[in-house]
Amino acid sequence: MAIDLTSLPRPSRDDTTVGAMVRGLVGSEILRIAAEIRELVARGNKVCNLTVGDFNPKEFPIPDGLRDQIGAALQGGETNYPPSDGVLDLRQAVQRFYKRSLGLKYPLEGILIAGGARPIIYATFRAVLDPGDVVVYPVPSWNNNHYAHMLGAKSVVVATDSAAGFMPTLAQLEPHLSTARLLCLCSPLNPTGTMLDPEALRAICQRIVEENRAREGRGQKPLILMYDHIYWVLSFGKQHVTPVALVPELAPYTVFVDGISKAFAATGVRVGWGVGAPTLISRMRDVLGHVGAWAPKAEQLATARYLDDTQATESFLKTMRQRVDERLEALYKGFQRMRDAGLPVEAIAPQGAIYLSVRFDVVGRDGLTTNDAIRKRLLEKARFAMVPFQAFGLAADTGWFRLSVGATSVAEIEEALPRVEATVREILAAK
Repeated sequence: MAIDLTSLPRPSRDDTTVGAMVRGLVGSEILRIAAEIRELVARGNKVCNLTVGDFNPKEFPIPDGLRDQIGAALQGGETNYPPSDGVLDLRQAVQRFYKRSLGLKYPLEGILIAGGARPIIYATFRAVLDPGDVVVYPVPSWNNNHYAHMLGAKSVVVATDSAAGFMPTLAQLEPHLSTARLLCLCSPLNPTGTMLDPEALRAICQRIVEENRAREGRGQKPLILMYDHIYWVLSFGKQHVTPVALVPELAPYTVFVDGISKAFAATGVRVGWGVGAPTLISRMRDVLGHVGAWAPKAEQLATARYLDDTQATESFLKTMRQRVDERLEALYKGFQRMRDAGLPVEAIAPQGAIYLSVRFDVVGRDGLTTNDAIRKRLLEKARFAMVPFQAFGLAADTGWFRLSVGATSVAEIEEALPRVEATVREILAAK
């Protein structure tokens, strides 16, 4: 007879069975919104879902070559533990990929493979930070606040604005760099779909080098830059640049976060990598070796073989960029038409990644006092689902939202835009 345990206590913020850190850890706002969408869909509503930073495999399948190589590796029995820093074939393939595409040739000891990009971010935080150390990051940005909380670090949040595409400037970062141990930057940026200007990035990098020279003379730990460019191959009309290419002296203090999740629509395949100075990467390897956060061996071998097929990867990426861009452009042009018609909406022209930044400037109208209220209204009335910038650390209710196009079609977008316009007009007409 089974023991009935269904009456066990439900989770609570005051649960004494867990530690203080996890009691204070905030759950994902995006997952909460996703639950609302599932409920609407379950009731028979068709929703244009622009919330998830993921891909619908029907719209964006992984490359045929990658899929076939995974199957072949599994059939070949590649199902045992991989090395803790990744299989040699993949580390070498990443080394060639970075030299070929970014002009950066790193030693193999500077390349670490993991189960997606998230373990690389965690390992960077864990390897660099001691409790109480300062982490500087701009907002909106993805999850830096949660990683800092888990590590007991002190967050210094730099709020950005739409005038610079929500990208930080040296002037904004400068007051905090002298006390920082880790600076987190991302370009193309999740959630905004914007990119750092090369000269703005160069200025930031040169300042880090200057700071570290001064610290070396004082015997202090250096400032490390974590540069998340997981979306770098999805750039539209704007050049992607790297800190190390701009300022080579920064190489000893830089960790790149990267992988196949976004470039090849392979979020569920779970292959990511960190690239940087061996002094940093070796310690990150040790951290992940204890966590067991490696990518499956078959997927690693398949990714290695696929990355080296340059004709196939370049062909796939060309099509991938076109298909992402056509969705972003459909949204952007739709909002531009609304703006030209006098409606209080604005969007930032897409530059990279799978995201569009859109503002509905209706806070204070028809009882809508917060971004979340606007989100709920558009979900309810227009069946249009998006994520407010509060989910990415920007506190102010200014009407800015992230729209993600990986799980939808151009047709769905074009069908939804008239519903959005009608809802905005309804808000404006309300007394």
